[in-house]
Amino acid sequence: FYDFKKNNHILTLIWSGILYDRNIFILGIILYVVGFGGVIIALFNFKNTPPDQPVTKGLYKISRHPQEFMLFILFLGICIAIGSWLALFILIISKLFRHFGILGEEKGCLERYGDSYRAYMKRVPRYFLIKTHMKAEGENVKKYWKMIN
Repeated sequence: FYDFKKNNHILTLIWSGILYDRNIFILGIILYVVGFGGVIIALFNFKNTPPDQPVTKGLYKISRHPQEFMLFILFLGICIAIGSWLALFILIISKLFRHFGILGEEKGCLERYGDSYRAYMKRVPRYFLIKTHMKAEGENVKKYWKMIN
């Protein structure tokens, strides 16, 4: 059985806040505001695109999934502002799982929009500033499909 008296340092690490001062709290609030604003802008970009076309304008010019990225920034800001290691851990784990959902969304977009989405995938990184090495043609696409199916 786990002896909490001997190993209380683990509980302290999990439940205690991130050591921070006022400046780190302000950083968290700034990240929250940037993330919130980015989500709103991405939603407007999404809303103003006809349903028979992939969204490629606004924030979607620089990221295929700006809503996801901005939500991550928003929640990262909250984690920093409240100073919680546990919240930060949960955020990272949830975003890792969400990545697999994004792969499925991209598969659906390729099926729905075809070559126009494939060209979009070549031009625009999945997440801001993170260029993937996947080419949208040939053997790499076959490997990609196997991975997400």
